[in-house]
Amino acid sequence: MIGLGTYPAVMPTVARTKAREAKTGLVQGVDPIATKRELKREEKAVSRGTFKSIAEEWYAHKAKSWATETARKARESLDDDLFPKLGAKPIAEITSADIKPVILLVHERAPRLAVKARQYCNQIIEYAIQEGLREDGRLLSLRGALPKAPKGHYAAVTKSNDIPALINAINAIGSPQSRAAILFCLYTALRPGVVVGARWDEFDLDAMEWHIPASRMKMGNDHITPIPSQMLPLLERQRGITDDSPFVFPGVRNPKSQHMHRDSLSKILRESGLRGVTVTHGFRATLRTIAREKFRVDADVLEAQLAHAKKDEIQAAYDRTQFLEERHKLVQDWADYLESQPKSAEVIPMRVHAA
Repeated sequence: MIGLGTYPAVMPTVARTKAREAKTGLVQGVDPIATKRELKREEKAVSRGTFKSIAEEWYAHKAKSWATETARKARESLDDDLFPKLGAKPIAEITSADIKPVILLVHERAPRLAVKARQYCNQIIEYAIQEGLREDGRLLSLRGALPKAPKGHYAAVTKSNDIPALINAINAIGSPQSRAAILFCLYTALRPGVVVGARWDEFDLDAMEWHIPASRMKMGNDHITPIPSQMLPLLERQRGITDDSPFVFPGVRNPKSQHMHRDSLSKILRESGLRGVTVTHGFRATLRTIAREKFRVDADVLEAQLAHAKKDEIQAAYDRTQFLEERHKLVQDWADYLESQPKSAEVIPMRVHAA
């Protein structure tokens, strides 16, 4: 049975014509009901439109259960990487071939982020199918689209003999803001996403501390990190160029609402001759390894500075001031050690150590 419309909107002569067309279609193996459903699905897809509009619906749905940091990363991936190239494409028609070059571009800059971007695209398409905006079964085929990344840890400098070359490479970076952000990562061993999102109202310079709210931390806990005296002139310089931006490291396009992108830091390190040697996230391993060796710092103090999650239930209730006094000494000793490295006018080639 199939409905042909209501009288008098559809007159009997029109209904008879539609009935003949439906019967002809059945003889030819075309199901008129399935055809009607497909037309409705296409009309619905057109009315709701594009990859961007459906991705926004998917994001709003998923973000309700995400941690703040997870939502922030997905938002950046959509706005910076996916929407510029894919946003205007019809969700019903977008193909794997449309998406592959986009995620490959992301891979050139940030391989781990490219994996996330691929996951987001797959989930957005699944959401569109569930909403009836795309044919059932029309999933993406992106398995193997990205080069296989070598397994292991982040590239990091873990030999004290390589520290002078690392410092010289950083000092040679032409952009003062990028150099300052990278030094912040090195001095504090905080995650690069936390560093680039630093806000002026988080710093207590009298106490020489940086108070980071739980919403910006991966583990969802407030974190206090001491800052060394070497960071003060860097902060003073940034204050002089950020105007009324709330961010210590504002973005170029929208300095009042956006900060610089964390992936740009590792890109700058690669361009400075450190490809395969270290990324900004690798500075955490640098502190953990070399500070332990040089200063005989207790492992718990290092873990507290790195803001790692506590492993047992008793420790899970994170003490915001845990080892704070010891960490003040650690961070200042670490910065003094870095500053004491021999300066060179040219960057010394570094060895790539296996993880």
